[in-house]
Amino acid sequence: MGSSKRNKDLTNNAMRILSFTLIVFLSIVIWSCNKTPKNIPHYTISKVFKTDTLTTLNVHIDRRMTAGQLMLIAGKLKTDSAAIKNLAIHYLLPGNTDLSAGDNSFYAAARYLKDTEVKSTDSLKDDDGHSVRLKIYGLDSAKAQQLLALQPDVTFGKNILGRFIDDYNHTVIIPFRDPVDKKDEIFIIELDATGKVVSATVPHKKVEDGVEKWLVTQNGDYITIKDSVLAQYPENQLGLPYNSIKSGI
Repeated sequence: MGSSKRNKDLTNNAMRILSFTLIVFLSIVIWSCNKTPKNIPHYTISKVFKTDTLTTLNVHIDRRMTAGQLMLIAGKLKTDSAAIKNLAIHYLLPGNTDLSAGDNSFYAAARYLKDTEVKSTDSLKDDDGHSVRLKIYGLDSAKAQQLLALQPDVTFGKNILGRFIDDYNHTVIIPFRDPVDKKDEIFIIELDATGKVVSATVPHKKVEDGVEKWLVTQNGDYITIKDSVLAQYPENQLGLPYNSIKSGI
């Protein structure tokens, strides 16, 4: 009788242990299935260009983002492009286009590194452990909002055509018209973060093929303003902008 009771107790203990193990296992499975996925910020790919050693993507984002948000996008692109060994990403803000995208207009740029390229200073990695170099050229949202909030006295009572952040110079460009100016000229001021006017211009208007071009330098560099986008053109680039900026971004 004693032996039978001990065997029964052992069996009950084993069943309890097995039941507990099953509960833990099922909890882990359920947790894994219900785990909230990463909230990848919205983006679109507008251009893919390849060389023998690198594939580069132009990626449009809808707002200024943190390094963490940009890395989430990079990780998603890397996962979706697993066959691409050497991947680079150019991030473009609204208003920028593939025509105007260049070294003076990217909001940020990222590049995945080969194992032989990784240095001790390369501490940034995506969720899968791949090393990435990320450079953010543009201002963060808080600094951009500080510039956009500037209200210089010279613009009081004027018709403001937009407020455009120059991410490379860390300034805001404000073109405006004076409603009592019979010449209907555009006035352009550029302010730094302290509100100091660093540039003031009254460009000369030139109309070509129905397009209003505002000459801002003696060399013939000009801007256009259309649909709340300010585009900057050098005189000698066959009508291709080197930068374009959406107002209020």
